[in-house]
Parts: sequence; C-alpha cells; structure tokens
Amino acid sequence: MPANSLRHLSLVIFLPQYTLSLTNSQIRYIITSMKKDIHPAYFPQAKVVCACGNSFTVGATKEEIKVEICSNCHPFYTGEEKLLDTAGRVEKFKTRREKAAARPKIVKKPRTKKSA
Repeated sequence: MPANSLRHLSLVIFLPQYTLSLTNSQIRYIITSMKKDIHPAYFPQAKVVCACGNSFTVGATKEEIKVEICSNCHPFYTGEEKLLDTAGRVEKFKTRREKAAARPKIVKKPRTKKSA
C-alpha cells in the first residue's frame, strides 16, 4: 500500500443498530486519548516455583509465582492417579445401596382415568 493512500484510510464499524465510520484523525485521537499506565508490568521471564521443588519460567505479570501443584507432580500427568475417599463417602454409598437392595420393592397401583 502506498504511503499517501494511508491518509484516506478509514475504519468502518458495523453494528446491528448503526454503522460508524472513523477517519484516520479520529482514530489517532482515540488512540492518543486512552489512559496511560493502567496495565500491570509484564515479566517475560517470570519464575514459577512448585511445592514439589520444580521450577520453570513463563511470561506473567508477577516476577515470582508459587504454586502447589505442577505438571511434574500432578497425578493426571504422572499416571499415578489416586482416588481420595473423603470421610468414607464410598463406604456410605455402598451401605445405602445394600439397604436399598434388602428392602422389599413397593409396587404402585396403576392410575385409573376418571370417567366424566
């Protein structure tokens, strides 16, 4: 695109209610009138430290991030998946199921239609 054609560049925004067309000078005004310094600082080499001792770098808005679990120690990724039975929930379910099986089933009578 030639440089002189950029003077006539316009931005057209289509919305269901109306169409808004902005010229280059209007776009420049919107860009320069935006608030400054509202975004947090970005650290491209932020250090992530896991409770297991593993550490790696990522891009983030904090310099150092401490996590409890990572891909090195997460059971899904390591293949050592463990089922945690909190407060004996599995046993409670099994006992309820046994009680329900031991109880005699109640046979309901079919409904009859009332004659008008």
